[in-house]
Amino acid sequence: MSGDLGHRPVLLREAVEALNLRPDGFYVDGTFGRGGHSTLILGKLGANGRLLALDRDPSAVKQAAAIKDERFTIVHSSFARLRQVLEGLGVARVDGVLLDLGVSSPQLEDAARGFSFRREGPLDMRMDTDSGRTAAEWLAAATEDQIAKVIKLYGEERFAKQVARAIVAARAHAPVDTTRQLAEIVAKAVRTREPYQDPATRTFQAIRIYLNQELEELSLVLPQCVEALAPGGRLVVIAFHSLEDRIVKRFMREASRPDALPQKLPVRERELPAPKLRLVGKAVRPGPEEVAANPRARSAVMRVAERTGAAP
Repeated sequence: MSGDLGHRPVLLREAVEALNLRPDGFYVDGTFGRGGHSTLILGKLGANGRLLALDRDPSAVKQAAAIKDERFTIVHSSFARLRQVLEGLGVARVDGVLLDLGVSSPQLEDAARGFSFRREGPLDMRMDTDSGRTAAEWLAAATEDQIAKVIKLYGEERFAKQVARAIVAARAHAPVDTTRQLAEIVAKAVRTREPYQDPATRTFQAIRIYLNQELEELSLVLPQCVEALAPGGRLVVIAFHSLEDRIVKRFMREASRPDALPQKLPVRERELPAPKLRLVGKAVRPGPEEVAANPRARSAVMRVAERTGAAP
């Protein structure tokens, strides 16, 4: 099976190469999406290799069912439950974990999902369409202050208060339940536009991140990845905006340093506890050719770390 032709995984070959695959290793694709990374990984594994994929989007899990390979397992789950999923499968250690964060092209292009302000559809925005509140339901119930805080925190929108005020004013007359409605409300509230960016970009991003608890889930999974990795195993993360990348960068940096000890404690350098991760190379960004072919790639940042032999 090949990956969905409607979706181009960003940094596809770079990410899979960064995993430093062993033919007989056990790997985790924490964000199956439309299978681009998983397909390439399977193509490089031997007969005894194994790949576990997770995704909380039911449509992605349905897509994965087309992979008829005994080495492959798909689980409908958020990657924040990685520990429980591995325990349920009886897997103690893995040789690599790949996390490709953000929204896939098919999700953005499906108007029924409500992720894109460019396509008219219901204001849903849930990654897992089987559970949770839709964006429309949240906007109908949230206070003006709550809406403003979400847009400011997760969208880094300068006009968050103005946008929130406009949403509350609009819903007093009619429910704000379609993508076009919300985009038009935001466009009138955002006084200045950033070059090449729709004024609704930051608001849509903020609501999506908040509803799906994307940053919280990322913070939960990173320590689980370190716990699950065997010595020499790699953690590869591709982030698409500064909030995600900041969490990944800080986590990897702190995990690559020895645990802090009380000041003035008489300990030799060689006796310091070994760090759990070793940083591998510098942050990787897509080249000009990839960005030209796939504009969505322009904000991507890939970071890689390797598990040391230090005790969990």
